[in-house]
Amino acid sequence: MKRRDFLKVSAAGAAATAVASPAIAQSSPEVKWRLTSSFPKSLDTIYGGAEQLSKYVAEMTDNKFQIQVFAAGEVVPGLQALDATSNGTVEMCHTVSYYYVGKDPTFAIYASVPFGLNARMQNSWWYQGGGEQLGNDFFKKYGVVAHPCGNTGTQMGGWFRKEIKAVSDLQGLKMRIGGIAGQVLAKVGVVPQQLAGGDIYPSLEKGTIDAAEWVGPYDDEKLGFQKVAKYYYYPGFWEGGPTVHAFTNLEKFNALPKNYQAILANAAAHTNSWMAARYDMQNPQALKRLVAGGTQLRPFSNDILDACLKATNELWAEISGKNADFKKSIDAMQAYRSDQYLWWQVAEYTNDSFMIRSRTRG
Repeated sequence: MKRRDFLKVSAAGAAATAVASPAIAQSSPEVKWRLTSSFPKSLDTIYGGAEQLSKYVAEMTDNKFQIQVFAAGEVVPGLQALDATSNGTVEMCHTVSYYYVGKDPTFAIYASVPFGLNARMQNSWWYQGGGEQLGNDFFKKYGVVAHPCGNTGTQMGGWFRKEIKAVSDLQGLKMRIGGIAGQVLAKVGVVPQQLAGGDIYPSLEKGTIDAAEWVGPYDDEKLGFQKVAKYYYYPGFWEGGPTVHAFTNLEKFNALPKNYQAILANAAAHTNSWMAARYDMQNPQALKRLVAGGTQLRPFSNDILDACLKATNELWAEISGKNADFKKSIDAMQAYRSDQYLWWQVAEYTNDSFMIRSRTRG
């Protein structure tokens, strides 16, 4: 190469580097955010989802995008996480949207509602079935954007101080259960009680309440409910696959570089899988320990489930008659649920049922 040509190439390369370097730097700014969780650190899996999200985001940006996680109560109480994000007190929160049905019952649909979707269906609806568009069109009214960031799988039906054999046994029963599920159970005679997690154990112990639901074997064992209530019912039909969301302040999200937006979305999706897998790993062993310690497992009877399904459909009709957002979302979810169960009864259910029977036969 001639010296003159070499100098031209070198100069062009230097100019390209001079242009490229600032572009890279501008696309990877230093960002420091705060995230408030709705959960205490002691519930290491559901709270741990926020820590996983923060870890993934930091790793994918060489620590240039950092999210500091705060447990419930450290910045705001757990049930104020969405408000703190919406008003800009923090940039993000990690919470369950059905906590906010007092604002609008539509919030519940994107987490879990009675006789709704299981965890895989919930993901399918959100990522592929139009749920994301519907959900975020609704959430933007509250100044936030949502990303699924965890799932517990189908939860348990709760701890009861006495056996529940018939619908009549629910009459006057004081149960710690809130939100939409509480409204459904109220229709069949239950007296719903709103209690924070830390208040459940002493209330059960003293007999102030007769029953309580929380999550499932792993988390319930940590809270010690097996010491004060003998009967453990299943399934938690009001939480077939509850999604935990990462909500981000909409203005803050839109101000992020596009690659940071994509990194945040993908970190949340990874956390979504991580949490479900971790609960699936932890719950069997916890259930074995509970039963070995004297816990009595009981299924809800079909009569109870039928009565609660009827009550659920009545409630949806009542709310839909006065809330257009709810009607739009619940109609879409139920239509999707119908097709999903058409498929599940063909392959998933028959396969799982056979394998469960095979296990019990040894």
